[in-house]
Amino acid sequence: MTESTTNAGHYSVMLAESVDGLAIRQDGIYVDCTFGRGGHSRTILNQLGPDGRLMAIDQDPEAVQYAQQYFKDDRFQIQQGSFECLAQYCEQRDWLGKVDGVLIDLGVSSPQLDQAERGFSFMRSGPLDMRMNPESGLSAREWLKQIDEKTLAQVLRQYGEEKFSGRIARQIKEAVAADGLHTTKELAELVSKATPKKDKNKHPATRTFQAIRIAVNRELDVLKTVLEASVEVLAPGGRLSVISFHSLEDRIVKQFIRDQSRIRDLFPDSPVQLEVVEPVLRKVGKPVFPTEEECQENPRSRSAVLRIAERI
Repeated sequence: MTESTTNAGHYSVMLAESVDGLAIRQDGIYVDCTFGRGGHSRTILNQLGPDGRLMAIDQDPEAVQYAQQYFKDDRFQIQQGSFECLAQYCEQRDWLGKVDGVLIDLGVSSPQLDQAERGFSFMRSGPLDMRMNPESGLSAREWLKQIDEKTLAQVLRQYGEEKFSGRIARQIKEAVAADGLHTTKELAELVSKATPKKDKNKHPATRTFQAIRIAVNRELDVLKTVLEASVEVLAPGGRLSVISFHSLEDRIVKQFIRDQSRIRDLFPDSPVQLEVVEPVLRKVGKPVFPTEEECQENPRSRSAVLRIAERI
């Protein structure tokens, strides 16, 4: 077992790099927005002194249960819910403007991918679910029943960058209308048949599964919200450390850090300068990518990108 794995079999991508990016202070206050199985949280706790504090957030009941069972530490608390509510959770603790570091790992945890019943993976047959919190919201199948073909094609194209989105959307809607498509295996097979030209290095269902998962969990909207909230909760000098796993996420993170690092005119089209916003973040270093050794040990880390910023 490496330092990047836990007893639950979850591999924390760029563990050392992302935590090092927080520049941990022993008496600091930190938030791990995506607890998973606690790899990042455990590493942060190991660097905190007796007066340090760490809140971890996760909407997955299994992750919360794991934290309650294995993280018995007075400096640690687990919050069940979406990291979309970061500002609210910090306000409840009187932490607004006092947090020294926020870490966000946007990857789906290995236990979620590996458990067929969660419905995330096209490699295992399970119910079409894909919810981060299986106790809340619509499952993937329920969502597919409600959405129209044109919108589904747009989702596959926008969130999955799927070239054959129209063809795949049409066949999905036909299958759902005929009361088919109950499992991840059925969806993966349908997409494979609907894809006339296949990528040699990627399963044809990869993009479709990514797009549906993003839509079901509102992932990109939630990401934008938590990034905005991070500025509100961070103390001056506090660090933001974000690991993205596909270009859509990374583009949002990159643009957010860039925009928050510039002087901005809130009314750029006005002939008179009405209001200017000073920079609130500064970019720290260049994007960080997994080492070749890590990619070999955990192929899921290959697409990861780490970006770090500091509150001014």
